[in-house]
Amino acid sequence: MEKKMKVILLILAILIVLGVATHIFLTPSTVENSGSQNITDMINRSVEIPQGIGNVVATSPPMTTVLYMIAPDKLKAVNFQWTDEELKYVPSQYANLPVVGGWFGTQDGSYEEFIASEPDIVIESIDEGGDGDLSTVNERQEKFGSIPVVAVRDTTNVEKVGESILFMGKIVGAEDKANQLNDFNNKYLDMVHDKSSKLSDGDKKTVYYASGDDGLQTSPSGSSHGQLIDLVGAKNAADSLNQGNTTSSIQVSIEQVMSWNPDVIITTDPEFYAGVYNDSNWAHIKAVQNKEVYLSPQSPFKWFDRPVGANMIIGVPWTAKVIYPDDYKDINMVGTVKEFYSNFYHFDLSDDQAKEILIGSGMKESNL
Repeated sequence: MEKKMKVILLILAILIVLGVATHIFLTPSTVENSGSQNITDMINRSVEIPQGIGNVVATSPPMTTVLYMIAPDKLKAVNFQWTDEELKYVPSQYANLPVVGGWFGTQDGSYEEFIASEPDIVIESIDEGGDGDLSTVNERQEKFGSIPVVAVRDTTNVEKVGESILFMGKIVGAEDKANQLNDFNNKYLDMVHDKSSKLSDGDKKTVYYASGDDGLQTSPSGSSHGQLIDLVGAKNAADSLNQGNTTSSIQVSIEQVMSWNPDVIITTDPEFYAGVYNDSNWAHIKAVQNKEVYLSPQSPFKWFDRPVGANMIIGVPWTAKVIYPDDYKDINMVGTVKEFYSNFYHFDLSDDQAKEILIGSGMKESNL
C-alpha cells in the first residue's frame, strides 16, 4: 500500500512540473502572437498589424466599396456622402457612417478625421506598377503615425479586382465573404468572355457612353470608365477619337454623336436619362428612336461607373443583358440582383424591388 501511494505521489509531482513548464513555455509567446502579426502588403512592404482587425477605413472609394461589401461592420467611415438615391438600398446601420474624404479625384482627405474614426489599419490604394506609389504610401504612414497603412493594388479593373478582394478578405478576417464575391464575379466574367469571343464584327453593336447632364462627355475604349462596353464585346462609339486609355471624360458635340448613330446609349446621369427621349437634339439617333437608352442603377453604388471598382461586378451581367438581350436569355436578372444585394449590399430585395431597379434602368420587363 505504501509503495502504491509513493507511485501516485510521484505521478502527481511529474504532472505538476509538466503543467508549470508548459505554462511558462507557452504563455509569453501566445500573448505576443495574439497581439499582432506581420503581413506583406501588395507593394511588398512588411507591415505589423493587429491580430483580429475590428475597425478599418480606406483612402479611396474603390477600397471602401470592397470593405462595405465583405466586412461592413468593420468599416468605420466612407469617402463621400451618399445621396438620398444612393441611400435607398443602404441598411440604416450603415447609412450614417462618418464622411472623411480621401485621396482620389478630389484629394480632400482629412488625416485628423481618419484618425478620429479609430481604425486598426488604413487601406491605401496603389496603381499597378506606379513608381510613385511607395513614396505616397510612406507619406500616408508618416501622417497616420502608429496606425498601420496597408497598400492594396488598385481595384478599378473589374477583370483584375479578384486578387485585391481576396487580399483584403484575409487582412480584415472576411475570407469567406471575399471568396463568395470573387466567385460571383468570375461566374459572369467567364460568361461574357465566352459569348463575346463568338461575336462577329457584324454582330457587334455600337454603344455610346453618355456622361454629364447633357450627355456630351464620354469615355472611349480602353478607358477604365467605359470598360464594361469593351468587356461584353461591343464597339465604343467614341473609338474614332483615338484617345486611348484615359481617366478623364472627353467632351464631344451632338453632331459627333449623331454621326456615330449608336445602337445603344448607356448613361450614369439621371438628369440626362430623364430628358433624352424628349430632347430634339437626340431625336434622330438610332438608340433614342429604338428606346435603347439605359441608366445605370444608382443605389448604393452605380453599377456601370463612378466609382470604378467592385461595384461594377453586378454591372457585368446588366451591361451584357441590355446590349445583347438575346444572347443572355439564360440570366435571370431579378434573381441575380436579389442574390447580389443580399450577399454583398446586405439588403434583401423583394421581387418587386428588384424589378423596379431593373425597369427603372430602361430594361424591358420581357428581358429581365
